[in-house]
Amino acid sequence: MNILFLSLGRYWSVNEHEIYTDLLREFIKNGDKVYILSPIERREHKKAEVIEEKNSQIIKVKIGNIQKTNILEKGISTLLVEYQFLAALKRHWKDVRFDLVLYPTPPITFVKVVRYIKKRDQATAYLMLKDIFPQNAVDIGILRKKGILGVIYRYFRRKEKKLYQISDRIGCMSQANAAYIIRNNPDIDPCKVEICPNAIEPRFLSISSEEKIRLRETYGLPTDQKIFIYGGNLGKPQGINFIIECIKKCREIKEAYFMIVGSGTEFQKLEQFVKSERPQNIKLLSSIPRDEFERLTAACDIGLIFLDHRFTIPNFPSRLLSYMQAGLPVLAATDVNTDIGKVIEQENIGYWCESADLDTFQSLVQKLAHEENGFADPRKVLQEKYSVQVAFRTIMEGLSIYGD
Repeated sequence: MNILFLSLGRYWSVNEHEIYTDLLREFIKNGDKVYILSPIERREHKKAEVIEEKNSQIIKVKIGNIQKTNILEKGISTLLVEYQFLAALKRHWKDVRFDLVLYPTPPITFVKVVRYIKKRDQATAYLMLKDIFPQNAVDIGILRKKGILGVIYRYFRRKEKKLYQISDRIGCMSQANAAYIIRNNPDIDPCKVEICPNAIEPRFLSISSEEKIRLRETYGLPTDQKIFIYGGNLGKPQGINFIIECIKKCREIKEAYFMIVGSGTEFQKLEQFVKSERPQNIKLLSSIPRDEFERLTAACDIGLIFLDHRFTIPNFPSRLLSYMQAGLPVLAATDVNTDIGKVIEQENIGYWCESADLDTFQSLVQKLAHEENGFADPRKVLQEKYSVQVAFRTIMEGLSIYGD
């Protein structure tokens, strides 16, 4: 089977470790061939190229700037991506016939590419729904449904509906995610919506007590406190103002220390807070290599998840998987619409509070900083419910490609 994967992710090898490449390798293990379209932004000053590996090819498509740029350039570049991807597809793989096309959101602007492959090859189209745009942008004030921004919202909402319509199956991250899509898109056939969770190929890393101390000392972390670690995007979706207030609120908990690693549009706000107020309970770093982050996570004690309390859409951050892989319990502070907190508490791998409730957050940090770990093994939960084998089986069973 030939599989086409469309993404705005920056892939240089199918052997990278993250949710999509882990899944694609599972297809390769089962004898399939994978073809990936992945962008190079203009600011990177690199040439478009074709990367070949065993049973896989990656085309690096030259596009405009989408990250670390102004909203006008980002918008124009996003609109042009599907035309640039389609041109690259026709130029390089005109003789390849695809059986399955996989594509995650974001973005929602691959409709023309998907439609072309479906018509040309009678391929099956599978949407991995990781982001509900443009409603998520409305929730946190980036877009509005009225005025000039309302015009942009309605344009992308039409694109979103077309993507749902053209998809043969829609894999959602959680039950709340699926219910939201069905409820807010009554023209979608509910039968084509299923749960296909975020999933990884677990790489369980165990480190000795000596290595744990060495890693903490390397990063200037205390060796006698519980380390609460957050890693990932630091943008509007994370509710940076709440994170700052959490750090302030927990200053008096001497047994707790916060490690924040990431980058994004709101990183400078957090950096300015650290520089101006000099809190003694936080270390802030910009992004570090994935392998090093996994080792650092294993040297910490509790994983943190943050989502802005204004979200009406049910996000389900994949960062949870990194913490589970490291065997860490989790403290999630989110909106009330996501069910990630429900999952965490039902699986007994951590606690949840609303990301507008500072007092409860503080009390949970206090509790985690003092209590012994009475949680279930997060690694066992990861292996059973969030491994790539689970996602792979879901996709194949839903499409009946391999039969019974």
